[in-house]
Amino acid sequence: MAGRKTDFTLTKLDDLFTTQEQRDDEKLSKIRDIPLTEIDDFPDHPFKVRDDEDMAQLVESVNERGVITPATVRQKEDGRYEIISGHRRKRACELAGFETLRCEVVDLDRDEAIILMVESNYQRSQILPSEKAFAYKMRLEAMNRQGQRTDLTSRPVGTKLSVTEIAENSGDSERQIHRYVRLTNLVPELLEFVDEGRIKMRPAVELSYLDEDCQRDVVDEIDLNDCTPSHDQTIRMRKFFDEGKLTTEAIQAIMSEEKPNQREKIVLRGDRVRQLIPKNISVSQTEEYVCKALEHYNNFLRRRAERDER
Repeated sequence: MAGRKTDFTLTKLDDLFTTQEQRDDEKLSKIRDIPLTEIDDFPDHPFKVRDDEDMAQLVESVNERGVITPATVRQKEDGRYEIISGHRRKRACELAGFETLRCEVVDLDRDEAIILMVESNYQRSQILPSEKAFAYKMRLEAMNRQGQRTDLTSRPVGTKLSVTEIAENSGDSERQIHRYVRLTNLVPELLEFVDEGRIKMRPAVELSYLDEDCQRDVVDEIDLNDCTPSHDQTIRMRKFFDEGKLTTEAIQAIMSEEKPNQREKIVLRGDRVRQLIPKNISVSQTEEYVCKALEHYNNFLRRRAERDER
């Protein structure tokens, strides 16, 4: 019948000529216990493995039930294995005294392994800004390299499409992903301040455009004054840097400025203060009235102190 659409699903050749049972058996054949001594960490793995309270709970779980979900590894040319997903499980097995790790062996090239490694860590409950920064950068670079291929098995992937795809899967906006990637240009000390929450994202992004010498001058000022730059200050630093005017002295001058949130604030309860002020004094005159009252009171205290000294 003309114009009628037919729904169909492309099926892999393996699925056409094998049963589900055979496919399940094939998958199981790729799951094995591999000695920990034969498993290497993923190169430049951006996600830190911490021996914290969560790790202690994982070790306890591994001791009681073993590794329930196998780690994912790929075999390297030298015969050793490279872990893609499961670095925390591997560490838990080491702490528990196990000699092997339950793993699924997958056949992936370097870029495919990078993408899977990053995706498998998105669901972590706690991810530091630095971890996201390098993870996003690694995945974008891998996806872009895939886009440069000319074989028929890979569809072209441009930078914009790559960021859009990551945004859809990660929960971060495209703009935020670009900001995270910018953080990889920070010197380690500044990046650590970001992880600690001492420097917020937007000031950190502005600082990422400075060269290493200028960034280290900023670190020195932070250590000296125990004060991190505001967003406005970092904007001006970047502007001076772009103009070739950001010297050590300029950074010191900007960082020594008193920021609004650093000024000492005195809070007076309005109802209590208002009771002590004559009704004919307007709200706009209140500050002047209070200052004069304090001046008179200070003079009274000074005269009394002088009298007591006689």
